Amino acid sequence: MSIEKVRQYFKVYGIDNKIMEFDKSSATVELAAKALDCAPARIAKTLSFALGDKTILIVTAGDVKIDNAKYKSEFGGKAHMLPFNDVEARTGHAAGGVCPFAVNDGVSVYLDISLKRFTTVFPACGSSNSAIELSPDELEKYAMPVKWIDVCKIRQD
Repeated sequence: MSIEKVRQYFKVYGIDNKIMEFDKSSATVELAAKALDCAPARIAKTLSFALGDKTILIVTAGDVKIDNAKYKSEFGGKAHMLPFNDVEARTGHAAGGVCPFAVNDGVSVYLDISLKRFTTVFPACGSSNSAIELSPDELEKYAMPVKWIDVCKIRQD
């Protein structure tokens, strides 16, 4: 189970006890915000993309969406989200629980600057009913990203 991989991953850092599990789903930004009683923007959603034959994860604030022009400028091509059925095999986590921790070998993680405006954010922990509260600096420490990027725009819908 993916949450157990994340729990073991965090155990090394002594923070496995910070993982929160809910009786209800937190698989979407809206559901997670409701489960955590916080603003949807503070949910650190992890989006999975195919970049050629590579898999990348981009962690963003819950109130933004990928800006295609910024993505293309950063990665040199059009954004292609992983098909639902490929997410778990390629990332190590099932859709709804994808997070930047304990991912499959070869998966590159990027953090979007949209997260930096918050004191703490809530990424998932490998299941559709889990989260952990981390500062952006802690998120960087534990996610070990390639780098911080700017590939998002505020949602207008």
